[in-house]
Amino acid sequence: MKLWTKKLADKAKKYPLYSQEGKGMDAKVLAKFFNHYGRGTWIVTEAQKQENGDWLFFGYSQSIENEWGYFMLSELESIDIEVCGYKLKLERDLHLPKDATVGDIVNK
Repeated sequence: MKLWTKKLADKAKKYPLYSQEGKGMDAKVLAKFFNHYGRGTWIVTEAQKQENGDWLFFGYSQSIENEWGYFMLSELESIDIEVCGYKLKLERDLHLPKDATVGDIVNK
């Protein structure tokens, strides 16, 4: 599955870095990536394309700790999940409600 699509890149133009600063759990969600087989969820609230073509995201992550921070698309794409001898990748939530906030997802 492709984690970042042209449609998401177009949507990200509305939410560049710092555009939702101070909104906290009320920030709108651009995308949600997750480990279908265990721990790890990354909720993107802001995004900006970098000069090298990669994307820098800001959002909320739930893994070892729950925290706000920055992460790169390339970092998410490089995560390998080993299940029964197979290497799998993160998935994107295809059923994310249109106007979901971080609080909607975290408090689910």
